[in-house]
Amino acid sequence: MAGQGERPAARTGGSGDGVVIRWDSPVGTVAGKDAPKLVKAGIETVGDLIGTYPRNHVAKGSLSELDQLVEGDVLSLVGQVVSSRQFTYQDKRTRRTAYRLEVRVRAEEGSLLLTYFDKHEGTASWRLHTELPVGRVGVFSGRLRWFRDEWQLTNPASRLYADGDDAVDTMPDLIPIYSSIGGITTWQLEEAVELALTLVDRVPEVLPAEVREAEDLVGAAQAVRWVHRPDTWAQKTAAEKRLKHDEAFVAQAVLARRRLAVERTVANPRPGRPGGLLDAFDDRLPFALTAGQQRVGEEIADELGRGHPMQRLLQGEVGSGKTVVALRAMLQVVDSEGQAALLAPTEVLAQQHHRSVTAMLGDLAQGGLLGGADQATRVALLTGSSSAAARRSALADAAGGEAGIVIGTHALLEDRVQFADLGLVVVDEQHRFGVEQRAALGAKAGVPPHVLVMTATPIPRTVAMTVFGDLDTSVLAELPAGRGEVQTTVVPVKARASWLDRAWERVREEVAAGHQAYVVASRIDPGGGEEAATGDEPAAGEGEAPRVLFAVEELAPELAAGALAGLRLEVLHGRMLPEEKDRVMQAFSRGEVDVLVSTTVIEVGVDVPNSTVMVILDADRFGVSQLHQLRGRIGRGGHAGLCLLVTGADPVGPSMERLLAVAGTRDGFELSRIDMEQRREGNVLGTQQSGGRAGGFRLLSVLRDEQVIARARTAAFVHLRRDPSLSEAGNADLADAVRRLEDSAQADFLEKT
Repeated sequence: MAGQGERPAARTGGSGDGVVIRWDSPVGTVAGKDAPKLVKAGIETVGDLIGTYPRNHVAKGSLSELDQLVEGDVLSLVGQVVSSRQFTYQDKRTRRTAYRLEVRVRAEEGSLLLTYFDKHEGTASWRLHTELPVGRVGVFSGRLRWFRDEWQLTNPASRLYADGDDAVDTMPDLIPIYSSIGGITTWQLEEAVELALTLVDRVPEVLPAEVREAEDLVGAAQAVRWVHRPDTWAQKTAAEKRLKHDEAFVAQAVLARRRLAVERTVANPRPGRPGGLLDAFDDRLPFALTAGQQRVGEEIADELGRGHPMQRLLQGEVGSGKTVVALRAMLQVVDSEGQAALLAPTEVLAQQHHRSVTAMLGDLAQGGLLGGADQATRVALLTGSSSAAARRSALADAAGGEAGIVIGTHALLEDRVQFADLGLVVVDEQHRFGVEQRAALGAKAGVPPHVLVMTATPIPRTVAMTVFGDLDTSVLAELPAGRGEVQTTVVPVKARASWLDRAWERVREEVAAGHQAYVVASRIDPGGGEEAATGDEPAAGEGEAPRVLFAVEELAPELAAGALAGLRLEVLHGRMLPEEKDRVMQAFSRGEVDVLVSTTVIEVGVDVPNSTVMVILDADRFGVSQLHQLRGRIGRGGHAGLCLLVTGADPVGPSMERLLAVAGTRDGFELSRIDMEQRREGNVLGTQQSGGRAGGFRLLSVLRDEQVIARARTAAFVHLRRDPSLSEAGNADLADAVRRLEDSAQADFLEKT
């Protein structure tokens, strides 16, 4: 072999010549001068390097992938140069002569054009003119581009072999292609991995023998060899099957240890009592609980009565009635002489919860006050903007036990906030909080409290098993009776600007019918002030040309003077003073405002049943789950709703696909799968699946490998119940892998409880 990807002289290793390295040896023992770049990318040991698997393998001679790929995808192929021509042109910026090399390579199933650009003589691609003569064989990898009516690769990476057709016969049938890491090419990684595989003394066996036998899996050493250097596709498949089980089992073992530790923890049972506050509340409910609310309520009630802490995730569709379920749990704890704290991520949501809870309870929320019911308690509210008097009152009621329910934001985490007997912590919109914040609130209890974590963003089953695997999960998918149907329509103003005028007409029509409307924009002001988002929005533009975005503070006066003149408009966004935000929301709730022009601060918790229409501007700037949450603010009062997704995105592309998916279904669980597929699973789990990061999932897909995860979860819990400390013989490698995952930054995605 020769050319820019030539290998150095082969080095031997193993017991034959005494050159042996360990799995945990520094990566520099095999990577040499490239080691600093690898360490910077998180690849610190030989094991990390071997665990950096190829992005794909290319079969020599194959171009069949072109049928499945689109522009921008990475293509790798083995081909022979059939033509090589160099052209010169004038660089407009530097006014110097620049060079373009066009090389056509032939594979068994067709040919492909490779184009290399360089600014001046002496650079690598310029020298390729002499290194890529007709007849040269190489492996080429780059991004596809459709230009001049054919597919091309621009400035592809290449590894060159000897001249002539015989070179193909000396190549392996499957050639590994690695992602570039820190400027290290696929060929350099291939050489370092090959050396590591040759010299490493032992590959850890993390799977218990009974799991390997039950799943019919190859050994770990065979798996890592085959995942990098398979002779056949069957070997590659067998290797990936084994390594996926490794990843799933180690993650589930971490979660099993945590779950079993909770089961061994002592908590005060909170069984409630007959004829108490909960019974009084149930007797006054003006509606019947759904079957799902009853079922989940019974699960929670049973766990609250046990002697170890409840750890439960309650997820449900937008508007499925999670608040009522949580309130009934809090009342059961109050009936058991305990207190409940509800932690909300924003002041708007905390205030909304306080209004909703006090309204539902009525005189049951007036404990110790004139007119309060016999079984009544108090509901305290504590936020960062609470007045000094309100803060003193809330702190006293919480510390003295008069407030059975305390609702608040991060202000609840302050040291001065104390409880008489905190028995239940309810965390709403759990993804807005870090584990330290939830732990800080739980630490205010004398003994570990019960914990109920809620989310209105549906989570696929496998994600729940992987990210929240140490929680029991309850699902509310059924909507309460009386919910109106919501029609969602994409309004592509790039195709026809007049359609936006029709959107404003629909708003006027709904207001004329006695209803209210939301208008949502992503920005606060034209200068670019954006509302804090949930973190699931797509990268701005996704390759599209930048365009001017709607901003609340600019949009509201324009609408008031133009398309919505004569209607009562108010503005709401996160920069407003808390008391002003509360004033606007209460006015909107009372029907004193026709149109609320807002950012995403109304995304969760806002419940105004009279709202029937929502216009979301620049809808392509929001993620799927965020759009679903926003849409959930309308159609809550039995009236039909209309959600208009206004977009200036191109009619074909990922942005439009995302919007059409939202318009096509109201099934939040289906949308959550689409959201994950488009945003990539690694981002959801809190890490990138680049293959170049130590730890985490490299092969396992939480969407596609559901059965692997489910079986690993069952096996891990059985194994950890028998040996919680992983101290038995044969568990040393598993114990080490669990420890490393627990200690690594990758464990952040497991720290959701």
